[in-house]
Amino acid sequence: MIRSMTGYARSESQGPWGRLSWEMRGVNHRYLDLQFKLPDDFRSLENEFRNQATAHVARGKVECGLRYQREAAAGGSISIDETRLLDVRAALGLISQTLTAVALPDALKVLSYPGVTREESLDTAPMLKAARVLFDETLKDFTDTRTREGQRLGEFLVERCDALQVLAAHVRDRYAQVRGLWWERMRGRARELGVEVDPLRLEQELVIVLQRLDVEEEISRLLSHLLEVRATLDRPEPVGRRLDFLMQELNREANTLSSKSQDAEMTRHAVEMKVSIEQMREQVQNIE
Repeated sequence: MIRSMTGYARSESQGPWGRLSWEMRGVNHRYLDLQFKLPDDFRSLENEFRNQATAHVARGKVECGLRYQREAAAGGSISIDETRLLDVRAALGLISQTLTAVALPDALKVLSYPGVTREESLDTAPMLKAARVLFDETLKDFTDTRTREGQRLGEFLVERCDALQVLAAHVRDRYAQVRGLWWERMRGRARELGVEVDPLRLEQELVIVLQRLDVEEEISRLLSHLLEVRATLDRPEPVGRRLDFLMQELNREANTLSSKSQDAEMTRHAVEMKVSIEQMREQVQNIE
């Protein structure tokens, strides 16, 4: 099973404590890069969330954001510290007696003075539990999205493997034809020059040329790499880096085929191979 590094998921939850929403977004990255943006009330859970995500995500840059909107009723009632308020009043009275030109503050400014009001503490346990449950749901949705995208990528790669195998068969067949053409070409060239060539010597020269142009080894290695690509796609663990390496090997064989070719048709097949391999390489960059 393969997974894409790109994905997106969003979930919301609401209760007496307020409203929560998780958002996860994944993009390509060489390694695993988890980034969390959490409100202050949820900072204590970051390591827990990080460990949970690491168990399901092996590679990619993943942004995880939690938003929390507290309901009006969830904040609790506001009470006034009468002792503190009396202290403030006494201080204001002293100031007004000493500095007669100073205007007294209004009630809202007095309420904003530190310690005058006390906001009842909110029980955070329910909302922390809800954040955990919601993160489970979001992470599952995120993983499912990446898996579905990975399946599509896998199907694309299998199709390109099939196409490369067909092209390899064409190159192999064409090379068998080119061997005969080279024999006739060399004999025809000798006739044009009006010289008698020892058949044994001509055959030796032909062997040297064909050894230099022989592509059987490259075709065999390319087909072997394609088998490894198919086997890799069935592995349960993340396979993106292994596939990336195999794309390099495939491209190397295609380049060698192209450089060895002295035939237009073989060259065309080699170019088509390189195009297909490049398409595969681009998609492999998205695989975890």
